[in-house]
Amino acid sequence: MASATERIPVLVTRQEKGQIAAMAKAAGMSMGEFLRRAAASFRPSEDDRVLEGMIEQMAMATAQANAAIDDALAFVEASNRRIEALEARRAA
Repeated sequence: MASATERIPVLVTRQEKGQIAAMAKAAGMSMGEFLRRAAASFRPSEDDRVLEGMIEQMAMATAQANAAIDDALAFVEASNRRIEALEARRAA
């Protein structure tokens, strides 16, 4: 690996710095190496595709859930009408 000679100043909160330091320590590397590797592995287009896929799946699941709820409500409504008809016949 080439020797690092350039700096990129990045401002973070104290909490963010602590989190980065803890993750770097857990990975057994310096914060600089940790951040270099994280930056090198970041692929926004891949992340966007994954998120778009998740959104599409959520939309399909929501549509299916809405259809199931509509079916259940229709069944309950039809059942209530049958019960009302039975009770009306019994009362007559």
